[in-house]
Amino acid sequence: MKVVIQRVTHASVTIDSRCKSAIQKGLLILLGIGEEDTNEDIEWLCKKIVNLRIFDDEKGVMNRSVQETEGDILVISQFTLLASTKKGNRPSYIKAARPEMAVPLYNTFCNELSLALGKAVFTGEFGADMKVELLNDGPVTILMDTKNKE
Repeated sequence: MKVVIQRVTHASVTIDSRCKSAIQKGLLILLGIGEEDTNEDIEWLCKKIVNLRIFDDEKGVMNRSVQETEGDILVISQFTLLASTKKGNRPSYIKAARPEMAVPLYNTFCNELSLALGKAVFTGEFGADMKVELLNDGPVTILMDTKNKE
């Protein structure tokens, strides 16, 4: 699994001109699910995400987690994170999980992240044409790949 984690002051996702989800201060997570990803990857990512100390403390130092700041999380599925650009100019998405595998893993990820955070996470809609809007705070953007845990 690959994720792009962005600290935001607000973020939203719109589908068919209708706002599906919106958050204020917190994290926008773009989630790419690969064909080799498992529940073990989900566990590792969820624990890391809710405990990442990327929010300012009272001294202005990034020392607090989204959980400690009671921030929100918006999770958007994004198979394009698995793009291979090694050959030619058209990205290949062959390593991205097929929907029959990716949808259950996406749902499990969102449920596990919600449990780890202690409150509901907001979502987009898997496979939909989504318009994502955000104001990156910092900017703070972190890339994580469960294939590079060490």
